[in-house]
Amino acid sequence: MDFPATQPKPAADGKIIYYPPGVKEITDKITNDEVVKRLKMVVKTFMDMDQDSEDEKQQYLPLALHLASEFFLRNPNKDVRLLVACCLADIFRIYAPEAPYTSHDKLKDIFLFITRQLKGLEDTKSPQFNRYFYLLENLAWVKSYNICFELEDCNEIFIQLFRTLFSVINNSHNQKVQMHMLDLMSSIIMEGDGVTQELLDSILINLIPAHKNLNKQAFDLAKVLLKRTVQTIEPCIANFFNQVLVLGKSSVSDLSEHVFDLIQELFAIDPHLLLSVMPQLEFKLKSNDGEERLAVVRLLAKLFGSKDSDLATQNRPLWQCFLGRFNDIHVPVRLESVKFASHCLMNHPDLAKDLTEYLKVRSHDPEEAIRHDVIVTIITAGKRDLSLVNDQLLGFVRERTLDKRWRVRKEAMMGLAQLYKKYCLHAEAGKDAAEKVSWIKDKLLHIYYQNSIDDKLLVEKIFAQYLVPHNLETEERMKCLYYLYASLDPNAVKALNEMWKCQNMLRKNLPDPGKAQDFVKKFNQVLGDDEKLRSQLELLISPTCSCKQADVCVREIARKLANPKQPTNPFLEMVKFLLERIAPVHIDSEAISALVKLMNKSIEGTADDEEEGVSPDTAIRAGLELLKVLSFTHPTSFHSAETYESLLQCLRMEDDKVAEAAIQIFRNTGHKIETDLPQIRSTLIPILHQKAKRGTPHQAKQAVHCIHAIFSNKEVQLAQIFEPLSRSLNADVPEQLITPLVSLGHISMLAPDQFASPMKSVVANFIVKDLLMNDRSTGEKNGKLWSPDEEVSPEVLAKVQAIKLLVRWLLGMKNNQSKSANSTLRLLSAMLVSEGDLTEQKRISKSDMSRLRLAAGSAIMKLAQEPCYHEIITPEQFQLCALVINDECYQVRQIFAQKLHKALVKLLLPLEYMAIFALCAKDPVKERRAHARQCLLKNISIRREYIKQNPMANEKLLSLLPEYVVPYMIHLLAHDPDFTKPQDVDQLRDVKECLWFMLEVLMTKNENNSHAFMKKMAENIKLTRDAQSPDEPKANEKLYTVCDVALCVINSKSALCNADSPKDPVLPTKFFTQPEKVNLLSPKHKVTSGKMYTFYHQ
Repeated sequence: MDFPATQPKPAADGKIIYYPPGVKEITDKITNDEVVKRLKMVVKTFMDMDQDSEDEKQQYLPLALHLASEFFLRNPNKDVRLLVACCLADIFRIYAPEAPYTSHDKLKDIFLFITRQLKGLEDTKSPQFNRYFYLLENLAWVKSYNICFELEDCNEIFIQLFRTLFSVINNSHNQKVQMHMLDLMSSIIMEGDGVTQELLDSILINLIPAHKNLNKQAFDLAKVLLKRTVQTIEPCIANFFNQVLVLGKSSVSDLSEHVFDLIQELFAIDPHLLLSVMPQLEFKLKSNDGEERLAVVRLLAKLFGSKDSDLATQNRPLWQCFLGRFNDIHVPVRLESVKFASHCLMNHPDLAKDLTEYLKVRSHDPEEAIRHDVIVTIITAGKRDLSLVNDQLLGFVRERTLDKRWRVRKEAMMGLAQLYKKYCLHAEAGKDAAEKVSWIKDKLLHIYYQNSIDDKLLVEKIFAQYLVPHNLETEERMKCLYYLYASLDPNAVKALNEMWKCQNMLRKNLPDPGKAQDFVKKFNQVLGDDEKLRSQLELLISPTCSCKQADVCVREIARKLANPKQPTNPFLEMVKFLLERIAPVHIDSEAISALVKLMNKSIEGTADDEEEGVSPDTAIRAGLELLKVLSFTHPTSFHSAETYESLLQCLRMEDDKVAEAAIQIFRNTGHKIETDLPQIRSTLIPILHQKAKRGTPHQAKQAVHCIHAIFSNKEVQLAQIFEPLSRSLNADVPEQLITPLVSLGHISMLAPDQFASPMKSVVANFIVKDLLMNDRSTGEKNGKLWSPDEEVSPEVLAKVQAIKLLVRWLLGMKNNQSKSANSTLRLLSAMLVSEGDLTEQKRISKSDMSRLRLAAGSAIMKLAQEPCYHEIITPEQFQLCALVINDECYQVRQIFAQKLHKALVKLLLPLEYMAIFALCAKDPVKERRAHARQCLLKNISIRREYIKQNPMANEKLLSLLPEYVVPYMIHLLAHDPDFTKPQDVDQLRDVKECLWFMLEVLMTKNENNSHAFMKKMAENIKLTRDAQSPDEPKANEKLYTVCDVALCVINSKSALCNADSPKDPVLPTKFFTQPEKVNLLSPKHKVTSGKMYTFYHQ
């Protein structure tokens, strides 16, 4: 081979340096430009050489050594440095596997020099970028850096290299740049003896969120590098986490404080990177430091919950340990666990079974925030996909609708409402999903029974926005309401009816400034000052206001009251809330018309009833019931010929319930039929007459009331019914008696002036003499105490209706001038004394006797609701009535107690009737005792609340104050037929149980020193005599004995009863004589202390 003619120059070590052809000597004596020019030719020469060019390799060895001199490695010109670096890279390629440089220090300097040059890769737009890329490519292809493994401090070089590459990578680099970087770094990791902590840090630091966000390309590079080297680098990663997590040596790395962030990122890159780390996390989950457990729980929540993670199935011990944190003592840990469950349910439905039990416990957590988040977790998953939440999880949300905290209840109710709207109303997931959450509508409406006003208001809001959205078009909205009503359970129907009733009452009563709070007073003042605003409100509460008008009014009033300077305006919020409650957003004339058309379609068989999940019969019946309820709250919306024509069609149907509801709708809404719709009137009258004479008892009642309510010539109409019915009564055909008796009773009650006198002869000659005092048929002697309604004989049903007729007749007259009431009360008492067998011929069955006892007791109770009759009911008659609650027949006791409670809570019955509940202590059935106690609680609560709300009620304290029931109770128990021996311990124990049954509820609170007041009443009774038998020693002895037992109970249960009574109690003169000036507290009026101790402590 011919060598160049260039003159060789001696090197520093004496060896001659040969330059490529045309390249003059490169020294510090020439300019930088000249150096660059000559170096480019050198670079070209080395680029063209390969490892087989032995002669050239030998010739240019001195030049290779010269290029590693300080002049080049420390040269200030970056172009010179770049060209030198390219030469050195080629030299390592050409002379591989042995480098021409033998000094370790020189090698270190060279590789640090080359590494520094790699920073030039950062600027891809630089004219020199291709040379930088060539440098990188050459180094990666030859794996030049592997030479450094022989150096003691090679780690310094590698760390510098890794940091440089991670710092220069950016989004302007192509795939080749990244691949060469990866090749370069992965060869160092995989072919070395291990990765030091500093080198590992240089990789891991790019995974920390702060760095990740600064340089996404560096993160991606580290990610791919770790994936490529997973088997080699995993032990190094495990060692790092072991040092920090288990041994607590945070000083081993500057990244120690980021271990949990790193674990999360490493897991996302490749779970195999953490094979040895997961057991360390299990150890950390059991740490004594709550904050440390919280950090691990947060981390594992992300690992378990991420979409593609199979960690829970791959590492069951860690999963079970993690689930245990749901029961952690540290509240934030439990809270974090619950929050995790939502993502887990959505990403891993297969783990729902594991989570359910833990969420169940947390749904009862003492912390409000945790219970709240359990609901959010379940609802969030359910809204994503209903199949993600099982029935048990939905059940937890259902339970929380009754939570003690409003925030939790609200979240549960709103969450369920959203699920209902999504899956039932919009049917987003088909029929199966709709069926799964169909119970929600009932549950939400049941909440209207709660005492809290917040609950009631939220139910109203949910109904208007989710169950029957008010923004739907009228036809769609009414279809929604129609089928909702048809599918509700009975309690939900009652709640919905009550809701409409409350809104209707509010609509009729504008805010009263005398009772209102500050905001309502202010609103009242604004209404007084702004005539236009007031007229809009009057339109809003007008019966003729349409839904669209209501919407406009609410928006207009809100706009006028809005204050731009006050973004959060509590006054405006209060007014909007009030308006939303009273605005008729669902029902107007158009809506009623749409409802009626829907019902017509059901009648004709052209509706979507079956498709909506209800039978046509159910739809029709429910539709009529719905219209019946709306006829109470929105009567004017019914006033159209079209609506009434449809109702007339319902009257002709065979379904008795449908016809009955239709009559009631006419009764509630037909006050203008006579003047405005004569055609409807002429069709309706004969139908009503027919129903009153030959319809069912319920239809007859409604027909009579309908005639009385909507026709001006009602006297004539009722007479046309009364006269033929009263003449045709025949006790020998009892099955044809029931409807006539119902009609006659209601006619005499509604029009007493016209029919009270004619009815008297009917009562005397037929009702009492012919019907009640005769037993024409013989009942079955099967020993049953009760029979179903359909098995009761027509004669007994007729007798029950006869008793009701007597009561209605008397309630119509409302006076006792003819002494008819006395006679009736004696008759009813005789029926109770004879146990229902008035004739005492023993022809009547046990079950029929039970029916008649119930009817007689209920009749006395009904008459007691009228003051003029209450006055003439004797103590003996009251006691007979009271004893019905201890009847041998369970159904009699049950129905009588319900009637008693219903009348008492409406404050229709005198206070003495509340004393009857004391006898329930003797009921053998636990459920009946529990029901009676609830009735007492409700009654006492209502009376106390009534007294607070009505200052004028203080004048009637004797009939309202619950504590005044004590003397009535004492008197009633003294006359209990079971109490015959004042000294009998067993009987005294029964008396004590009855007393305590009432007193326990009364003594729950010591309001206004009520304990001392009740004690004073019992003591005062001992200063009187029994007005029922004032001169009978035994009767008085029993009375005083009951007083002693009462005093004993009060003294033993209250330490506050010995205080002075705030007022002197007044005793009812009907039951007690005036106090005498004698000492009735002598031993003869007391139970001996020994006897008292014996019965009380047994």
